Amino acid sequence: MAEIWLVASGDLRESANVQCWPAQAAMEAQLGAVLAEMGHSLRRGHPVKPEGHGFIASQREGMDIFAGIPPEAPLIVAEAVWQYSHHVLPGLTSHKGPILTLANWSGQWPGLVGMLNLNGSLTKAGVPYATLWSEDFSDAFFRDKLGDWLSQGTIRHDIGHVRPFDPAAVPAEDRALARDMATALRRDKIILGVFDEGCMGMYNAIIPDELLMPMGVFKERLSQSALYHATLQVPEAEGRAAYDWMVARGMTFHLGSDPASELTEAQVILQCRMYVAAVRLADTFGCEAIGIQYQQGLKDLLPASDLVEGMLNNAERPPVTRADGSVIREGEAIVHFNEVDECAGLDGVLINRLHRALGQPVETTLHDLRWGDRDASGSRDDFIWVFEISGAAPPAHHPGGWAGSESLRQPAMFFPAGGGSLRGIAKAGEIIWSRIFVEDGRLKMDMGRGQAVDLPEEETRRRAMGTTPQWPIMHGVLTGVSRDAMMARHKANHIQVVYATDAASADRAMLARAALAAELGIEVSLCGV
Repeated sequence: MAEIWLVASGDLRESANVQCWPAQAAMEAQLGAVLAEMGHSLRRGHPVKPEGHGFIASQREGMDIFAGIPPEAPLIVAEAVWQYSHHVLPGLTSHKGPILTLANWSGQWPGLVGMLNLNGSLTKAGVPYATLWSEDFSDAFFRDKLGDWLSQGTIRHDIGHVRPFDPAAVPAEDRALARDMATALRRDKIILGVFDEGCMGMYNAIIPDELLMPMGVFKERLSQSALYHATLQVPEAEGRAAYDWMVARGMTFHLGSDPASELTEAQVILQCRMYVAAVRLADTFGCEAIGIQYQQGLKDLLPASDLVEGMLNNAERPPVTRADGSVIREGEAIVHFNEVDECAGLDGVLINRLHRALGQPVETTLHDLRWGDRDASGSRDDFIWVFEISGAAPPAHHPGGWAGSESLRQPAMFFPAGGGSLRGIAKAGEIIWSRIFVEDGRLKMDMGRGQAVDLPEEETRRRAMGTTPQWPIMHGVLTGVSRDAMMARHKANHIQVVYATDAASADRAMLARAALAAELGIEVSLCGV
């Protein structure tokens, strides 16, 4: 492996690529220096563009670039930023040489989030790869593993924290509950409403229909253009009523007057009209859960849908009525799978049904595994993740609920039409985490336990300012799973989380959901527990 080729997938949005390029260039320089020390040269597979960045910015561009890369060459996909996996996935599916996905370890520049999405996509596509990460490429773990890849073309990580789920570990009462729920699901069937499949190139987040159908789960493929039209049909008075409902419960909206850079009341009212439209569309099509892609396309027409998504996932939410005046699913969350991640949507439905039956909290959300670090304030000794989804978590996850939640303008780099987030710092408590993914043509599921923890205000501020301060955070501690073990095993940028009222209830809910998933034919592994 004297010469190593490198490619870098980027965003579809040129504004993001230009802004993020200095971080990528710095990482590539560090990587090149390390490889030179180890006797290897690094060759970029594509040049830096006149536009001011060196990212692959479309699927067609990626295909053309891979056509010029020797198919047997050792190849590193290096990511210091969020990226769209479909830009490079076509080329990687036919590449014959050893592939290494590599990311920085940074809160500000989320290369590890982009890499985890690519890893999940490669796993689904059946493409062999090795994976590695580092803060500055100087640590022994990174250099030793990189040496393994350079000499052998593979890397072996310790994933001894993973073990197959044993249904015999579940009490008979809960096994019967899981069996009855699976039977009802297959008999009665449900619909996932999908507003434009495939957000931001996340191939891993699309579940093939033939894997869902035997469970009784089917897709209603809807269009974001239908949501746009329905939003504009909602009278402004209905949007304002939803806004007033949230304000009356103590939610804070950080409003300004400049729509280009600040959150305005008009943007929020339009988001609330979108919420009303989404609830009615879910009702019209009989969808148990819906997912809004929200990025490309819709962002150019409406304010961001994040506020809508957090509202939907909360059992206590503004009422929405049908034409006859009846309230749609009063007192119930309407499961929303952010970024139209169908793996999260299926998981969310299982959580909602099971937790209702067990009398446990139903509010669930996915988060990005954005970053993690030790507590710089010294108040705790363990490794604490920053779980941070790009805009909204259900208010029930925040201390004080609606009163402990706030809305800030989404970054203009991503959302030119503005719109607010639904932000808070997740309350301390027992959590169950999970991820459904596709591998070997089958649905699989990793599950584990953990806690959302409180951190001192200055440490929370450090983490928020070191990532994206407009977005909700959960300070997550995973039981029995180290940082590197999680990175080595996890097959997505997303992680699903839900609370339970206490540790014993969380243990029970985890095992019961594992039993339900297994009854539906999903291969379940327990991680760290």
